Amino acid sequence: MKKMFLGGTPVLLFCAWLQPAYGQLSIGAQLRTRTELRDGQGAPLPKGADPAIFTSQRTRLSAGFSAYRIQLGITLQDVRVWGQDASTINRTTTANNNGLLLHEAWADILLTDTSSHRQRLSVKIGRQELMYDDSRLLGNLDWLQQGRRHDAVVLKYEQDSWMLHVAGAFNQNKENAAGTIYDPTAPGNYTGNTNGGNSYKSMQYLYAGKKLAQGNVSFLFMADQFSRYHTDSINNLPVKTWEGPTYNRMTTGLYFNNTFQRITLTGAAYYQFGKNGDGQSLSAGLLSAAFQYALTRSFSAGAGVDYTSGGSSGNKSHAFDPLYGTPHKFWGNMDYFYVASGFGNRGLQDYYIKTKLKAGNKWVLQADAHEFFSASTLPVADGKTAPTRRFGTEADLTATFTLTSIISFEGGYSHFWNTNSLAAAGVKNIPDAKSNSNWAYLMISIRPSFLFHP
Repeated sequence: MKKMFLGGTPVLLFCAWLQPAYGQLSIGAQLRTRTELRDGQGAPLPKGADPAIFTSQRTRLSAGFSAYRIQLGITLQDVRVWGQDASTINRTTTANNNGLLLHEAWADILLTDTSSHRQRLSVKIGRQELMYDDSRLLGNLDWLQQGRRHDAVVLKYEQDSWMLHVAGAFNQNKENAAGTIYDPTAPGNYTGNTNGGNSYKSMQYLYAGKKLAQGNVSFLFMADQFSRYHTDSINNLPVKTWEGPTYNRMTTGLYFNNTFQRITLTGAAYYQFGKNGDGQSLSAGLLSAAFQYALTRSFSAGAGVDYTSGGSSGNKSHAFDPLYGTPHKFWGNMDYFYVASGFGNRGLQDYYIKTKLKAGNKWVLQADAHEFFSASTLPVADGKTAPTRRFGTEADLTATFTLTSIISFEGGYSHFWNTNSLAAAGVKNIPDAKSNSNWAYLMISIRPSFLFHP
């Protein structure tokens, strides 16, 4: 069976090349299909618009190798919608589709003596996922079928319960003969990052963390630089021309999470300053606090509040950007906020309740409720009264069934009751919007894995 698994993939050549190293080889795969009904997911639909139904599929093939002082990881990924390609197509991808790509390709090199178990110094270089704490600011965005990865180098020092990571990245479009001008516009019909902005030209961060009894506390300082630009008029249309210099944005703050007997406490505070990708001076912040209480071994409930600043004063922006995290995990399953569908940089207040039930060994049921408000004053239309800051209410239901160790089913339903403020021109800008939105999905995930010893 193992020979059949390897024989049909390009990984066979990779395995043969690695055999003389006398290391440990692991092979994994993932087939994840998700069928969705979107009736206002991401933003309310105009009245009279029909819901969308489609099935997307993520296919991953990964290989890992571990030997003396080195680990290697490679993941090939294909993401597309059923029926997106003609059945006789002979191309592997197009610019307008997510298609086939290299999701990960990295090496982790141990620099210290392997006999020392108390401290470890290593460097991880290549295309890799960056995940820290609860993935609010740095995460792999696994919910999105194509996920998120970075081309970066990370120097890691770990000792007992302490860890210190220093990382950097520098992006270019091609092997230039001169200059370092970077065009951050992603090809195809999707943005450079999930917050609707362009890709960074360069990035650096320092992360310091300490493990607690049942949690961790950490400090993050991150800087990312964005290409400057000027706007030209071509055929009476504005066109951005990118330049070599950059705008520098910095984000710093603290994170805390720990469980005390039955209660888990989580808190975070971050401040953002410098200049954003449009060259505006920036002064913004994020505050978060939550608790989860285990009433029984199988049922827990909790509540929390998130605040991200927004709006502007003069030429200074107060709109906080949650960087490269996983917004689907925090601000509602319908992805109304801090995903590709913007909401006018108004900032967000999110008051929520979350419950979780483990029904036996195979079922996990979750029910969440969110109440959303703007963090800043909304614009007033001529002749109209000031709009309410309340955006609306979202209810999320999710069920996960684990059939075997490699096969799982997940389904969910969400409903959003929105106000006119959410659909207003200065926010989502949906004329004649529906006041009720729905979203439902069914996801099947299959993850086989194999481990080989010499």
